Amino acid sequence: MLIAGPCSAESYEQVLETSRELAAIPGLFGLRAGIWKPRTRPGSFEGIGEQSLPWLIEAGNELGLPVAAEVAKTEHVEACLKAGVSILWIGARTTVNPIYVQELAEAMRGADVNVLVKNPIHPEINLWIGALERFEQVGIQSIGAVHRGYFSLAASPYRNEAGWELAVELRERVPEVPILCDPSHIAGKRALVPEVCQIALDLGLDGLMVEAHNNPERALSDADQQLTPKRLKEVIASLTIRDQINGNILVSNELQKLRAQIDEVDHELIQIVAKRLEIIREIANEKDKHNLAIFQLKRWMEIVETRKQAANESKLSSSMIHELFRVIHKNALEEQVRILNKRNSD
Repeated sequence: MLIAGPCSAESYEQVLETSRELAAIPGLFGLRAGIWKPRTRPGSFEGIGEQSLPWLIEAGNELGLPVAAEVAKTEHVEACLKAGVSILWIGARTTVNPIYVQELAEAMRGADVNVLVKNPIHPEINLWIGALERFEQVGIQSIGAVHRGYFSLAASPYRNEAGWELAVELRERVPEVPILCDPSHIAGKRALVPEVCQIALDLGLDGLMVEAHNNPERALSDADQQLTPKRLKEVIASLTIRDQINGNILVSNELQKLRAQIDEVDHELIQIVAKRLEIIREIANEKDKHNLAIFQLKRWMEIVETRKQAANESKLSSSMIHELFRVIHKNALEEQVRILNKRNSD
């Protein structure tokens, strides 16, 4: 599924010209455009507003495609339903607030409309699922999710942290909900959009919601991340769609052998983690005996550095190993707290 269109509806000519160029892309499912733009700071272009809705509707009618717009207030919902917008999406800044989401859901109660919910700006899976549930509870039949990445202060080539594991977890917890990817907001730079699109499809996401503008350099919002329709067509044509299950018996047999090896290694890992936890319990006893604090900063920094060094020597990602040991260390601290609390309680 591909939904595409400009970040913002800026003029009648811009919307119609962009949509006509997008029509050359095979399989285009719908047109999108920002009508109201929630911006971080005042003074930025915040969209034309309701008067631009007829431009989007006309573009959709001309191409015979449904149109999509973001809604953040009940007035937005009312205006879109009155105009004939058939796909409403909830932005990341709105998903983060259950009160706003509930108000929007109530405004859509009984409406025959498709709803797409973007992940909240920070990686909170329950907020995302909760928003989906609110629309389900008011009777919306067609509900989907949009993975657009998360705000992060960490250095990255992307505008937003991809956080693919959250999209995977959403698929695990609500497998019936289709998930699109918004590669424009993850990438933040048009040169990076193609690789984000391919990763999304490799992970089995169901489609893409991409920003495209007939003249991106002159766009009034998010100019750096928008593609021309011509470039988007090239990107879509270059993407590899992979099967979930490969029907080749020889490949499947080999895959089963490799999976069996992974199962064996994972079992060994679990046994090693269990052995490590036994040692952690003994450490908790020693710390209690000598009245030592549970968290020892110097020791933790030593673990970080030595494990990163070992990762480099084994040609592993040091960031992956750091993340792994952060989880291990977090649970080790929790186990020590549990032991000492139980002892104090006794």
